Amino acid sequence: MAQTFWVGGLWLLHFLVLPAIAKLGLAPLLVEEIASAVRPLVVGLAGVCAVLQVVVLIRAERLPSLWRDMRGQLLLAVLVMAASYFGVRHFYSAGGLWLMFSYLVMAFCGLLLVLQAVPGSSKR
Repeated sequence: MAQTFWVGGLWLLHFLVLPAIAKLGLAPLLVEEIASAVRPLVVGLAGVCAVLQVVVLIRAERLPSLWRDMRGQLLLAVLVMAASYFGVRHFYSAGGLWLMFSYLVMAFCGLLLVLQAVPGSSKR
């Protein structure tokens, strides 16, 4: 359920909601202001949900290391990108390109995560 919220939220915001708002004829500056207010909220939700998924993955699979599992690697990449998003946003105000890069990396990692097996369903 958490995965649906954050992956769907990232994709919907960037590829559906913001372009739809821009097509409504609002001023581009207003669309950017809306995006700059909503994107950090969605990235924060993605980070919190990724932490929750890491906990579920560790408990369900009894993994000694997240590095050995593809789902763990994707979740760690999401956490690193979320942390870098907020770090760059806080310390480097002209980092718009990195913010977009980290946002899109989180979205594509989420898409790849959706294609992975559910924790606890793998047969040993």
